[in-house]
Amino acid sequence: MLGIELTPEHDLHRLVDLGVRAEEAGYDAVYSTCHYNNRDPWAFLSQLATATESVRIGPGVANPYETHPVTLASRVATVDELSEGRAVFGLGPGDPSTLANLGLADERGLRSVLEAFKTAQKLWAGERVDHDGTFDASEAGLNYEPPQGADIPIHVGGEGPHMCRMAAKHADGLLYNGSHPKDLEWAREQVDDGLADRPDHRGGFDLIAYAAVSIDEDEDAAREAARPPVAFITAGAAPPVLKRHGIDPDAASEIGERVSAGEFSAAFDLVTPAMVDAFCMAGSPATVRERAAAVADHADGLVVGSPLGPDLESAVDLAAETVDGLF
Repeated sequence: MLGIELTPEHDLHRLVDLGVRAEEAGYDAVYSTCHYNNRDPWAFLSQLATATESVRIGPGVANPYETHPVTLASRVATVDELSEGRAVFGLGPGDPSTLANLGLADERGLRSVLEAFKTAQKLWAGERVDHDGTFDASEAGLNYEPPQGADIPIHVGGEGPHMCRMAAKHADGLLYNGSHPKDLEWAREQVDDGLADRPDHRGGFDLIAYAAVSIDEDEDAAREAARPPVAFITAGAAPPVLKRHGIDPDAASEIGERVSAGEFSAAFDLVTPAMVDAFCMAGSPATVRERAAAVADHADGLVVGSPLGPDLESAVDLAAETVDGLF
């Protein structure tokens, strides 16, 4: 599986054009990031649903805190209807830096993610739901059924060991936030542990590297363009991940503080070459293919994530060509 992440920091007309371009370039799925400080991802996905014909589309990833899980389920079902059965539900605990702005950072956790997508599946199947857990619902139901019914694929976004194992046991895929083979090798171990407890009736499962990619014929330009996403990834990385790559946790915390304060330029300036190497496939096509091939030893799929490169339009095509045949 080869997917691409598009970020609604750009004008939605341009973003829809990029999504159409991605379909033409051969990507299997288009995911939209979901952050309150960007344009609305559901507006983008709805427009993209009617502008494309075959590519799967969905959030990458939504969280169950900013929006009630029942409402989230309906939004995904609407995208499924608009796309005539091509929706995928990417769901995770959210970005800690932006959730902190909303007073929601302490809400993040595994149970809320699991309860949200289990409830969504019941709603898509036409059931009415009563729930008393990380959220409340009483006799909640949808007045329509999406084309895929309860079979809309669930892709859990996460990187902690418990989230990885939970996804392997209960979901259809794991969008693992990682670009380095060391991280995907570790993630594969966690997924294999979870798959040991997976019921046979749930079918297949994909470990998908949700990787920051910055590609350009100019290696230096590609690495420079990697700074913004690497800042966000570094700020949200768990201590074991930072340790795995020899990154100072205090430096990561400082980046996170700058991001939460909206001081983005200052945060990006704090990104080091070691951080870029750890958290992004950045460089020329040859460099990116070498890294992607190493990741493919452990992952079943790849999502080419933000920033893509200095020139978005050309990067969409160049990334697809570069990793062709690996996933």
